[in-house]
Amino acid sequence: MQCIERSLRDALGHTEARSEPTNGAETATKSTWKNTSKNAAKAAAKNAAKAAAKNSAAPAGAEIPARTPARTPADTSTDTPVGTPVGTPAEEAAVTPAEAAAAAAAATAGRARRELFDALATGAEGSGTPLAELSRLAGWPLPETVQAVALVTPGEAPALAALGDTLIGAVGEELCLLVPDPDRLAPADREPDSCDETESRAVLSAALRGRTAAVGHAVPLHDAASSVHWARRLLSMTPARGGPDSRPVFVDDHLSGLLLMQDESLTRALAARRLRPLADLTPRQSERLEMTLLAWLEGGGAPEAAKALKVHPQTVRYRLRQIERLFGPGLRDPGIRFELEMALRSRRLAAQVERARRQYSRMLRGPRGLRAGLRPPGIVREARVNGL
Repeated sequence: MQCIERSLRDALGHTEARSEPTNGAETATKSTWKNTSKNAAKAAAKNAAKAAAKNSAAPAGAEIPARTPARTPADTSTDTPVGTPVGTPAEEAAVTPAEAAAAAAAATAGRARRELFDALATGAEGSGTPLAELSRLAGWPLPETVQAVALVTPGEAPALAALGDTLIGAVGEELCLLVPDPDRLAPADREPDSCDETESRAVLSAALRGRTAAVGHAVPLHDAASSVHWARRLLSMTPARGGPDSRPVFVDDHLSGLLLMQDESLTRALAARRLRPLADLTPRQSERLEMTLLAWLEGGGAPEAAKALKVHPQTVRYRLRQIERLFGPGLRDPGIRFELEMALRSRRLAAQVERARRQYSRMLRGPRGLRAGLRPPGIVREARVNGL
């Protein structure tokens, strides 16, 4: 009976503690509160009677659960708001020491990989933490050789996984990779030690297919910055082609062109000096004779030049007579002919680079270019001399 009385007092006290409605909520009248109190008291008495009967039926010595006291509005003021997710005790437990140590180690390795990439890609190996220490922290064994890849978008990770554990970082506007020991890249059915340069190139081409990429030359580790530099330079010179069938371009295939474009001011000076006899012609006449002279120098004769230009051999011979009158006997000098070819090739390359820049600018301005952020690589038909 004492238990029943306590339950009644608790229930009545709980309802009396509820505040009266104010500010226009007069519909909850005092009679309503009284009825509510009576109903709550009856329910509490009924529940208490059941609990007493259950307790009396319990075996002697059995532990009776403690009664949970009624909660007041003050007790509920600090409750978790409705809708707040509540996890299990295991989920709300603090991170274990092992997990904290693993997270700290991963963060340290990530910082070390970024520092290692920056040191190798910029050639600043001696300005910070020693490479050996960064290698240890990054978990990236220092290879004997590396090969840089410059690209605008990284592509899908599964495809790039064929390149091994590469270092990744940004240099300027391009994303760059450092591929360790590229001579060990092998197709899936070959052992790395039996892979040659042709097969490693095939692996690189397959992994980078459909992407905007230029592959630098393989160099010793300490010269990684050179491979990065020339890969980025070649990427900036490559005209756009785009599409899923696009393939990366390789520095090894464009060494002479990169050499010519290493100092554009010098190549312009060389062209201005050696091509001065064409200065008094109209742009169209100059362009036609420059194309003919370069095709003749590259091909070695009129028939070869005619085939390259897709004109009749007699047309080439007529233009060559004009060129001989303009350049005089110096055209027979091997040294002058070499410089003429350099000057004409550099002009063609400069026109090609300018075309690539214009195409890239148009792509960035268009919606498709903004979404993709691409500068598709590929060798297209070479620009005409003087950009025409």
